[in-house]
Amino acid sequence: MASLEQYHAKRDFRKTSEPAGKPRRHKKGEAGGIFVVQKHAATRLHYDFRLEHDGVLWSWAVTRGPSLDPHEKRLAVHVEDHPVDYASFEGTIPKGEYGGGSVIVWDDGRWIPEGDPAEGMKKGHIGFELEGYKLHGRWNLVRLKPRRGEKRDNWLLIKADDAAARPGEDILKDEPQSVRSGLTVEEVGEGKAAKGAKPKVWHSDRPAAPKAKAGRARRLEFIEPQLATLEKDAPSGDEWLHEVKFDGYRMQAQIAGSDVRLLTRGGLDWTDKFDGPVTAALAKLKCRDAIIDGEVVVLADSGVSSFPQLQAALSARRTDRLTFYVFDLMRLDGKDLRREPLVERKQALAELLGEQPEDSALRFSDHFHEPGKVMLQHVCRMGLEGVVSKRADAPYRSGRGLTWIKSKCTLRQEFVIGGYLPSDKTGRGLRSLLVGYNERGKLHYAGRVGTGFSGKVAANLKKQLDGLKVKESPFSTAVPKGKGLTWVKPELVGEVEFRSWTSDRIIRHASFQGLREDKPAEEVVQEEPKKAAAKAESGAKARSGKAAPKAASAGSARTSVKLSHPDKLLWPDEKISKQDLLDHYALVWPRMQQFVVNRPLALVRAPDGINDQRFFQKHASPGMSDKIARMKDPTDGEEILFIKDFDGLAALVQYGVVEVHIWGSTIEELEKPDQIIFDLDPDEGVDVSRVREAALDIHKRLDDLSLPNLVKTSGGKGYHVLVPLEASADWDEVKDFAHDFARALEQASPDRYTATLSKKARTGKVFVDYLRNGRGATTVAPYSSRAKKRATVSMPATWPELEKGLPPNAFPIGDETTLKQLKKADPWKDFFKLGKVLKRG
Repeated sequence: MASLEQYHAKRDFRKTSEPAGKPRRHKKGEAGGIFVVQKHAATRLHYDFRLEHDGVLWSWAVTRGPSLDPHEKRLAVHVEDHPVDYASFEGTIPKGEYGGGSVIVWDDGRWIPEGDPAEGMKKGHIGFELEGYKLHGRWNLVRLKPRRGEKRDNWLLIKADDAAARPGEDILKDEPQSVRSGLTVEEVGEGKAAKGAKPKVWHSDRPAAPKAKAGRARRLEFIEPQLATLEKDAPSGDEWLHEVKFDGYRMQAQIAGSDVRLLTRGGLDWTDKFDGPVTAALAKLKCRDAIIDGEVVVLADSGVSSFPQLQAALSARRTDRLTFYVFDLMRLDGKDLRREPLVERKQALAELLGEQPEDSALRFSDHFHEPGKVMLQHVCRMGLEGVVSKRADAPYRSGRGLTWIKSKCTLRQEFVIGGYLPSDKTGRGLRSLLVGYNERGKLHYAGRVGTGFSGKVAANLKKQLDGLKVKESPFSTAVPKGKGLTWVKPELVGEVEFRSWTSDRIIRHASFQGLREDKPAEEVVQEEPKKAAAKAESGAKARSGKAAPKAASAGSARTSVKLSHPDKLLWPDEKISKQDLLDHYALVWPRMQQFVVNRPLALVRAPDGINDQRFFQKHASPGMSDKIARMKDPTDGEEILFIKDFDGLAALVQYGVVEVHIWGSTIEELEKPDQIIFDLDPDEGVDVSRVREAALDIHKRLDDLSLPNLVKTSGGKGYHVLVPLEASADWDEVKDFAHDFARALEQASPDRYTATLSKKARTGKVFVDYLRNGRGATTVAPYSSRAKKRATVSMPATWPELEKGLPPNAFPIGDETTLKQLKKADPWKDFFKLGKVLKRG
C-alpha cells in the first residue's frame, strides 16, 4: 500500500485544518476512482491535480491549470501523495505553514485509466478519461526527461483531441468557482467559505453541488445528442413509440440553479439568441439541475412548425414567437438518466413540466402507439414533415443509431451552398443556388434550388454570399453553366425541401427553406434511407472506377455501418486504411464470428493511426455506436462491451479499433470459461525457433493429457496455444490449471521457460503467460489485426505448418500470403465442438 510519510512530515496538523488521513484499503485489481482539481492560492497561484490510486491521491501541481485545448501542454510537477480525504478539503492553510493560502475544490469527479496506471507511472505516460463537472474526455500525463541537476519530477498535462476538447476556450477564466461551495478562491481567502459542509464522495448519480449565489451555479457537461437514422417507412411493433418530427432547431436546455442555457446540437451556446419566454419558462421548473432535449420551433397559423417562419422570427428578434417542444430528459437533480428506458425518461419529463399555462413557450412532445405506417400516413395528411420513431425501452445514446428512426413525408435535408445565379429581375437578388454535399472529402454537386426565396431573404442571402466569392468552383463534379454564375466558399448550409433524387443524384423540384447556422458545412452528407444509400455508394464506386467495398458486396459479410473517412490510414507506413481493415474483416468473418460474437471484449484503439496515440478500452464511452452492445458486469456494475454481428465489428473499425481482444467466456456463461490460452512471449533476443519449439512442447504435453489444442500466430513475436473447453469449470479452476501447467514446463526446462512475469525472470527465456486465463483478462481474437508494423493478423494455423517454420508475424492484412492461407480449409472450424470438461487431479 502507498505511504503518506512525506505528506505528514511537511505538515503540523495542530495548526492546519488539512486532513491527516491514512491510506485507504485498496481493492486488488481496482483501477481508477475519484479525481479532484483544487485551485490553490499559495505563494504562487496553481492548481493541484489529484488521481486516486492504491488508497491515496497521486498529486501534481499544475502551474497554469488544466486547459481544454489539445495544443496547450501544461507543466505538472509531481509532488507527494495526499490522503483520499484531502479531496473534500476546502479552506485556508495558515501562513507560514507548508502550502499556506486558500484552497477550493475547482472540479472533481471520476477518472478511468487506460491500461495499468502503475505501469504508466513507471513508464512516464498515464492515459485516462475524466468524468467531472468541468473536465471531461481523454487526457494524458507525460513525464519530461529531467535536465542535468534537476530534482523536480516534471510532467505535462495534455487534453486529448476528442469531442470534449475546446480549443481557444479558457475554462479557468469561464468557471472560476468551486463546484462544492460556489465560491471563488479569493472569497474563501476572505473567510467566506461555507461552514459545516459535509464531504461528498463522487458517484454517477451524486446530487448536484450546493447552490451558490445567483449566477454562480456550475455549468453542466454538454451531452452529444442522440440522432435518428433515416428510413423509408416508420417501424412497426409494440416496442416503438412515435413522435411528430418538428421543423426547427434541435436544442439542449441546461438548467443549473438559476442558470439556464440553450445549446445547439453541436454544443454552441445560443442562449442569447433565444432568450425570452422559452428561457423564462425553463427557469421556473422546480429542479436543482436538468438537461432536456427538444426542438425550438415557430408554429404557423395551421399549427404546423415552419422553419422559414422560425428564420424570420430570429431575424426580427421575435423570441415571443418561439415554442420549445421537449421530448427527452437526460439529467435531473444530479442523476444521470441516460441509462433509463425512454418511457421512464419521458414520464419524468412530463412530471417535471407539470401543468404548463396555455400560453407557455414550453410544451411536452407527446407520443403515440399507433402502428408506424398509420402514424406516418396521418402526419403526412396533416402537412407535417414526418415521424420520429423511438424504442420505448432504449437508453439515451449519443450519436446516430437504430433505436431512433425518422421517416419523412417529403424529402428534406441540409446542403452546402457552393455558388449562385443572380436574378435578372430588379430587386430579387437571386435566381437560384447551386448546392452540394460532402462525399469522400469532396463537395459533390447536387443541383439548383430556385424557389422558396422571398425578396428580403434573397437579398440578405446574396449579400452574405457576395462576401464569400471565389474564382474557382468548389464542386468536384461538373456543374451546368449559366449566365452570371458566381462561385462562393462552401461555408453556408441551407435547408432544402425537394421531391426526389435523379439516378445521377441530382435533386428535383427543390425549394429553399432557410439557412442552417447550427450545422458545420463539413458535416453535410447525402441523407438517404439505408437501402438507397447502399445503392448510391455502389454507384459512386462504379462511377469512380473503383470496386465497391468488400464489406458491402463481397457476400461474406455485409454491414449497414458507413465509415467516416474510409481512406484514413490506420497503418500509415503500410498504407492500410479503415476501409482496408473492414475489407479484411468482411473476408474472414465466416471464420471469425464464432470467436467474437456475444463475448466480452477489450479494445485497442488508434484513431489517428498506430504511429500516434493508442488507447486500451474495456468499458463503454460517450458517443459509442449502438452496434457495440453493452451489459452490466454482475460483480462490479461496470459495462461490458460485446458485439452481436458483423455490424458490431464494422462499428469497432469506425471507432478506430486496431486490435480486438476477447474474454475466455461468453456473455451467457460469464463465469464459465470455454477455452484455455497459453501466450508464448519471448524475451528480447530470443530466436523465433525457440518460441516455435516452446509451442510444440506445449502441444505434446497437452496431447499427453488428452486435451485438444490448437495454435495461432500472435501477429507479433510469439504464438498462442489454445485448449477448447466445455463451459463447466470456473475461472479459478481454469487459471489454477494453466498456472500449474506453466510451472511444470518451467521446472522441466528452467533454462528455456519461465512462468514468472518479471523481466528479470524472463531474461533469455520464453515466458509462458498463463495470466490470460483470469476473469476479465483478455487475449487478441483469432483473425484480429495487430497494432504492429506490417499490419499483421493473429491467424489460426495447423501444427504441421508450425513444424515447417511458420513465423508468428507471417500474415499481414491483404498480403498474398494471407489470402492464400484463407483459401485453405479452416483449421479452427470445429474449435468449440472439440471442447472437453476440464478435470483436475
